[in-house]
Amino acid sequence: MATQGVATQAGDSPAGADHRWYRISGGAPLRGSVEASGAKNSVTKLLVATLLTPQPCTLTRVPRIAEVDVVLGMLTDLGTQVEWLDRHTVRLTTERIVDASLSEAYSGVNRIPILMMGPLLHRVGEAVIPLPGGCRIGKRPVDFHLAGLRAMGAEIVEQVRSVQVKTLGLRGTHVALPFPSVGATENLLLAAVRAQGTTVISNAAVEPEVVDLILFLQQMGALVDVETDRTIVVQGVATLRGATHAPIHDRIEVASFAAAAVATGGRVEVIGARQEHLMTFLNHLRRLGGEFEVTPRGMTFFRARPLTAAHVQTDVHPGFMTDWQQPLVVLLTQARGASVIHETIYEDRFGYTRQLAEMGADIALSTLCLGGKSCRFAARDFEHSAVVSGPTPLTGCDLTIPDLRAGFAYVLAALVADGTSVIRGTRFLERGYEDPVGKLRSIGARVDADPVPAPRAASPSPEPPA
Repeated sequence: MATQGVATQAGDSPAGADHRWYRISGGAPLRGSVEASGAKNSVTKLLVATLLTPQPCTLTRVPRIAEVDVVLGMLTDLGTQVEWLDRHTVRLTTERIVDASLSEAYSGVNRIPILMMGPLLHRVGEAVIPLPGGCRIGKRPVDFHLAGLRAMGAEIVEQVRSVQVKTLGLRGTHVALPFPSVGATENLLLAAVRAQGTTVISNAAVEPEVVDLILFLQQMGALVDVETDRTIVVQGVATLRGATHAPIHDRIEVASFAAAAVATGGRVEVIGARQEHLMTFLNHLRRLGGEFEVTPRGMTFFRARPLTAAHVQTDVHPGFMTDWQQPLVVLLTQARGASVIHETIYEDRFGYTRQLAEMGADIALSTLCLGGKSCRFAARDFEHSAVVSGPTPLTGCDLTIPDLRAGFAYVLAALVADGTSVIRGTRFLERGYEDPVGKLRSIGARVDADPVPAPRAASPSPEPPA
């Protein structure tokens, strides 16, 4: 029977205290099947899109993760009625906006509030939105977002912790993004679908999650064309209707379990994995010694030969995804030779490797653009390249997760390591991975989850907020 959902409020967000910690004993090959959840980076944007219509919208395959709870809390504050129809199906109805000022308590929690500007401007003509946060992996400014909305006719007043926006009506325009930012592309899409006239977004992001948002908007009645040169053309419509949509499976989670299967010498079928969403990852996995098979339910991953070094450069889609980089680094600690990872999306994403070094990994960071073309971080003193030498045996130790994607890298390192590791900061991992302990146990990982122990004198300093 349908029940009224109670969304998590900002005080219960992933930035709060851990509920538990993990103890992982390494050395066990992972075997079996595990299902990938709906993509966090898609579902959270789809939830925002439901604000564009007063009619009910239904999303299936919604992961039960902290990030979703936080977004549902925001929507509830704005006036959305949230109803869970089953474990992973939620119906959202926003007949009217009861308050267009989102609490500053959400400032720094994640980057979702900034995406609500367009829908709120269409519904009530004004909004006050807290400035976004997210994992501390480098600067993630919202300049592109605000410039695009100003070009569409929004009046924006930037304050210390929030932005105030209002308009008499958004209008279509031509926005050329300096960088194919996923968030800016999504923000402009959400603003353009009900704007007057046509909006052209040049140098747009075309990640599968962006396409998933476009498909949902199209079901709602939007007119959106994706051209072959990273150009998205949106013809505004006056109204949008409710729709039902099944989000794509999480390609980051798929890659995480694929890396775990290869790293531990196991064999894991990931239900819901789609080859077209993983092409670049699969090529690199095969080059270093991993292999895959397409199955009726998804894809199976395993090790085909001894692992060898690889050179990888992260990039926008269809390049190698920045969120695939962390489990790959752990995998490369077990590969023969010197591997080079060049991070071109975020300038400060290798901080997590210092704790891997404490486990025995041989990882050297560099400010140079190694192993590929120069990027926008060249000559700017950011340690955005890493040289991983291997194979090196890893030894279990105490780890504290600094951000979401580093979280699974630490879990993977613990699965490979000799001995037992204790992992704290698990709230970051559970922000984006649904039931990680249960899924890992189902494929043979030796994982225990316990309440957080009392702080020890030698414990690491508190990690930054998500």
